[in-house]
Amino acid sequence: MGYENGSEITLTELIRIDGALTKASLDVGVGKLRWLSGEKRFLEVESEVLGFETQGTRITIKAFVGETKGSSCGKSNGKRARRDFVLEMPTEECAVTWSEKLRNLINSFGRPRRLYILLNPYGGKKCARKIFHNEVRPLLEASDILYTLQETNYQLHAQEIAHKLELLKYDGIVCVSGDGVLVEVVNGLLQRDDWDTAIKVPLGIIPAGTGNGMAKSLLDSVGDVYSISNTVFAIIRGHKRSLDVTTVLQGEAKFFSVLMLTWGFVADVDIESEKYRWMGSARLDFYCFLRVMSLRKYHGHVEFVPAPGYQVYGELVKRSESCKDGILEQICGNDGRYLQCGYEGPKISLEDVEWRSIGGPFILVWLNNVPWPCEDMMPAPEAKFSDGYLDVIIIKDCPKSAFMSILLKMKDGSHVKSPYVMYLKVKAFRLEPGQRVGNPARGGIIDSDGEVIARGEGTYECDQQDDLMAYGPPIHMTVDKGLATIYSPR
Repeated sequence: MGYENGSEITLTELIRIDGALTKASLDVGVGKLRWLSGEKRFLEVESEVLGFETQGTRITIKAFVGETKGSSCGKSNGKRARRDFVLEMPTEECAVTWSEKLRNLINSFGRPRRLYILLNPYGGKKCARKIFHNEVRPLLEASDILYTLQETNYQLHAQEIAHKLELLKYDGIVCVSGDGVLVEVVNGLLQRDDWDTAIKVPLGIIPAGTGNGMAKSLLDSVGDVYSISNTVFAIIRGHKRSLDVTTVLQGEAKFFSVLMLTWGFVADVDIESEKYRWMGSARLDFYCFLRVMSLRKYHGHVEFVPAPGYQVYGELVKRSESCKDGILEQICGNDGRYLQCGYEGPKISLEDVEWRSIGGPFILVWLNNVPWPCEDMMPAPEAKFSDGYLDVIIIKDCPKSAFMSILLKMKDGSHVKSPYVMYLKVKAFRLEPGQRVGNPARGGIIDSDGEVIARGEGTYECDQQDDLMAYGPPIHMTVDKGLATIYSPR
C-alpha cells in the first residue's frame, strides 16, 4: 500500500527484511527506505544504494554503507563496505510496485550508465588489474553500470585513445591509474577538433599509481576517507565538479596540466630518485634526505599575474620589460586566445594586467592546481579545483634544518606559516630557469604532473624520450577556470 503527497509518494508495507518481519516504508520524496527492526533501520537511497535486483517477491538491495566498527556511539568511521538487504514482499505485485518506484528514484540521480575505463597496468606497484577486478568491477556491476575496459600499453597511449574516442557512446571516462593517465586524457581531449564539447565529458580517477594526488584531493575536500572504494562510489553517484586546466607553453610546444608543475628541489627528488626505485616508496624519503643534506639552488627568474590580495609579492614589472621577449604576443592573439589548432587557450588578455617578478636563486618553485599532489603531502592547502588560479610555493633561501621542518609540515599544510615560504595565487606565470648555483654546467628539471617537460644539461636521464620543451627559454602558464569536469564526492 502507499499514499501520495503531491507528486511524491510513500510506500508502506509489512514485509520481511533479512528474515525479520517489520513495517517498512519507501519515501520517494526524501529518498529514504526505513524499517523498524535490526541494527540498521534505514537506507539513504542516493548515498548508500548502488542498485537492486528483483526475483518474484524478493528485492535484493545492493548497498554500500558506512562501517561503525572501531567508532564511538555507533557512528560511521568514514569507511564503507558492501552489504545486501533482502526485502521479502507479501506479493509479486507489491514487489513490482516497489521496484518501479525504486528504479525511478535511482534513475533521477543522473548517475552514469556507460563508462569507458582506461587501466594502466604498469603504474605504481603494477596492481591496477588487481584493483579493478577486486574493488572496482564488483561495485560497477552492483550498480548495473556498463563499461568498456581498455589497458594502456605505452606512454601517451591514453592520450591517443582520448583523441580518437567516440565520446557519444559514453557518459564518462575513468582512469584506473596514477595521475599521469588522467593528464594524458585531458591532453588528448583538448587536441581534438571538437575539444570544446570533448572536454565537458566527465572524467574519473581511481588511484592505482604512485602519487594519486587528484583522488586524495577530491576525497579530502569533502572529508571522506581516502580509499579506492570511496573513489569508485563517487563516480557511481555521478556528482561532478569543474576543474581548472593550465596551459603550459613554450613557442609551439604546448602541454595541458591539471595537477602541478615544479622546478628545483621537488622535481629533482621526484625524477632523480628513479635510480632507487628498487627501494619502493622509501626511495622518495631517502633521496629527499640526501638532497636536503646537499641542498641545491638554481639561478633563474619568475614573473606572474597575482590574484587579488597577493600583489605584495615581488616587484612590479614595467610592460616594456615583460614584452621584451615577445611574451604577450607569444601567448595571446588579438582576442586573447592562443594561435594554435585544437584548444587555443584561455579567453583572457594579459596585455593590461599587472605583472610582478621575483629573481633567484631558488631552492624550489612549485605550482599547484589541487591541494595534494600525492597521498601524504599537502603543499597547497588553499588550492581550489576551479578558482581560476594556481597556488605557488617559492623558497629562495633557507637553512637546512628549517627546510627539513618545512617538508615535514607539508603533511598538514602548516608549512605556509614559515617565514621562508612565499605562498601566493596567480592567474599567469612565467618561469625562466637557470643553471645550478656553483655549477654552471648543470641545469635543473621541470616536472609537470609527473612528467619531465624540460631538462637542463647534466641532469639525470630516466628515459630515452626527447623532452617536450627546452630548458632555459621562458615557459608560460595560464589558467582556464573550470574548463574540465571531474567526478567528485558530494
